[in-house]
Amino acid sequence: MNPTAAPHAQDHGSWQAVGIARPHESAELHVLGQATYTDDIPELQGTLHAALGLSARAHASITGIDLAPVRASNGVVAVLTAADIVGTNDCGPIIHDDPILSAGEVLYVGQPIFIVVADTHDNARRAARCAVIDYQVLPAILTPQDAKAAQSYVLPTMRLTRGDFRTAFDLAPHVVKGKLFVGGQEQFYLEGQIAYAIPQEDQGMLVQCSTQHPSEMQHVVAHALGVHSHKVRVECRRMGGGFGGKESQSALWAAAAGIAAARLKRPVKLRADRDDDMLVTGKRHCFYYEYEVGYDDSGKILAAKVDMTLRAGYSADLSGPVATRAVCHFDNTYYLSDVEILAGCGKTNTQSNTAFRGFGGPQGAIAIEYIIDDIARKLGRDALDIRRLNFYGISDRNITPYGQEIVDNVIDALTTELERSSDYRARRTAIDAFNQASPVLKKGLALTPVKFGIAFNVTHLNQAGALVHVYVDGSVLVNHGGTEMGQGIHTKVMQVVAHELGVSLDKLRVTATDTGKVSNTSATAASTGADLNGKAAQDAARQIRERLTAHAIKLYGADDGQPVRFFDDAVHVNGHVVPFPELVQKAYLARVQLWSDGFYATPGLHWDPKTMSGHPFSYYAYGAAVSEVVVDTLTGEWKLLRADALYDAGRSLNPAIDIGQVEGAFIQGMGWLTTEQLWWNDAGKLMTHAPSTYKIPGISDCPDDLRVTLYRNDNVEDSIHRSKAVGEPPLLLPFSVFFAIRDAISSVGGHRVSPPLNAPATSEEILRAVSIVELGA
Repeated sequence: MNPTAAPHAQDHGSWQAVGIARPHESAELHVLGQATYTDDIPELQGTLHAALGLSARAHASITGIDLAPVRASNGVVAVLTAADIVGTNDCGPIIHDDPILSAGEVLYVGQPIFIVVADTHDNARRAARCAVIDYQVLPAILTPQDAKAAQSYVLPTMRLTRGDFRTAFDLAPHVVKGKLFVGGQEQFYLEGQIAYAIPQEDQGMLVQCSTQHPSEMQHVVAHALGVHSHKVRVECRRMGGGFGGKESQSALWAAAAGIAAARLKRPVKLRADRDDDMLVTGKRHCFYYEYEVGYDDSGKILAAKVDMTLRAGYSADLSGPVATRAVCHFDNTYYLSDVEILAGCGKTNTQSNTAFRGFGGPQGAIAIEYIIDDIARKLGRDALDIRRLNFYGISDRNITPYGQEIVDNVIDALTTELERSSDYRARRTAIDAFNQASPVLKKGLALTPVKFGIAFNVTHLNQAGALVHVYVDGSVLVNHGGTEMGQGIHTKVMQVVAHELGVSLDKLRVTATDTGKVSNTSATAASTGADLNGKAAQDAARQIRERLTAHAIKLYGADDGQPVRFFDDAVHVNGHVVPFPELVQKAYLARVQLWSDGFYATPGLHWDPKTMSGHPFSYYAYGAAVSEVVVDTLTGEWKLLRADALYDAGRSLNPAIDIGQVEGAFIQGMGWLTTEQLWWNDAGKLMTHAPSTYKIPGISDCPDDLRVTLYRNDNVEDSIHRSKAVGEPPLLLPFSVFFAIRDAISSVGGHRVSPPLNAPATSEEILRAVSIVELGA
């Protein structure tokens, strides 16, 4: 069997379990408050609670530390430092530059120095504040601009080129140059970081952990304890949100809990307070850009160069792959013939930034959108027309800067449909008239497109495994390597298996992701969760169906004109309609194997990080959005009045879940670009470390008129039921909000000046841009 080959599809007639709206498999439990998260797991007798002692300096050597006041605090059982780690003091996912506990030098405010273990959560937290630490303060770098100036990087700078940028730029009739800063974003998952480590026999350790990457947690805990991976089992039934923040960064919490539990031989729970969570963990990378672009009289881009500097933080974490994806998404939906793209991962004395929904793709793509917005304004044209002019072609102008041919380009047709359905041109005329008559309140409108590559850039991660068990009563149990964080992966995988076996969804159940069941799993990330694990589960279910098919033919004979079909909780064979449980019972008595493992590896992928070229993506997801805003030019306040989003989900597995994902991604991306400002003081402390100081969108920030539609476009690749990923790409749709705000500001000066608007476009940033436009006009 070839695990990457297309399965033999069965004809279900009108019956189907995929392609239809189904509730989230845990929806009822969520509503009733009965869904079990890590902190809800009943605590075993003797459970202790841990907290972390954190650095108060951005960069310093520890010259003295007195932990006696910590040990003397109420309820304290133990205090552990780096010297107590028997294995490897590291939780870095790629480069081993990320200590679990600082061993003498601290590199950011919030870096863990010690673990305190006490009888209660509250006592552990209080004790962690009692340490007396002496520091010798060292110079600190806090911004990507400063890192660039100091040539301070955690990795070598990446460079992708095609054609001859310099020559093309020098010959271009028009040029635009500029700088842009786009801030980072806190994941702000509702459930914070948490791990519950329970010692097992023979040096074993069970870790219940809120994580997107159980296998990585298994490796980190095993290395920290100095044992082989088979001694450590990590389990996660569900997370209360992840958004990338629990891909690699849950390792610190899992390791610390495991270290304490192994040392004390008692269960230990480590649950982060929201403030500590935000102070310790990394966020979406902020980016600083310097760009120069040449274009012709029509607005067609002839040459483009961008130099991107990420705020990586104090260690590499996942900054390398994030930068790679940013480089590969700078083109977005546009053909760039002569291009030079640079990405440097700036080393700063701040939290080590990490994965966040989009994983660098949004940061790469927003730069080219900003540039096109500049070009349109300089030419006095509608930005939509400049975007269309530069779109990738179908049979030519269809090779990306990294060498991948685009074979499924629907962006022009999709944009045309949205332009029509949103009444873009009529609304543009109406807004121009409104702005002419309104001196203070200004409206803005923007339509922005999306092209997003689906797959892990690191090829070997594009694999998945699953187990399917059919019990003698006909019920089905599924386990796979993906993790549920509210996005509905378990629901989609259940639908795939139900469709394959022809049974109703209520006959299926999915169990917790468990390294003891499916091993060597990849993170549930890169929007690949349903693609990979759905295929693996389909493979397992298909093997069972084929065994049952053979047994059904043995029992009831075969009709050459009619294949055996499984649907509507029955098996249809040679004129007989056999209830599924009945055939299963007969197969069991005949000793037919009723469980199977499944595996899938995405075919056709390759990537050369040295040349920054290859075929890194299985396919592309497309989309576009139109946003209309109104801005108060005296206060900087703004309101999103209406948003229209059209998203290419392929042949959607579950339209209800997919539309929900688009809506959520739109609002989350809007928050990143408008309200969610991360601010460090001059001493390097993150001051926006709680809901009181960090502004995520609320209900009042959502538009009264939000229209989300799925664009039907069967995937050209053999994805699971020809569907497309929907986790990350929609986060780029609210680019339209940012550029609508910029459009409104631009109207203050009659669209003659490009507003120098950075993100997030807070009220203060909007007022700054308005004042510059007024002066320039």
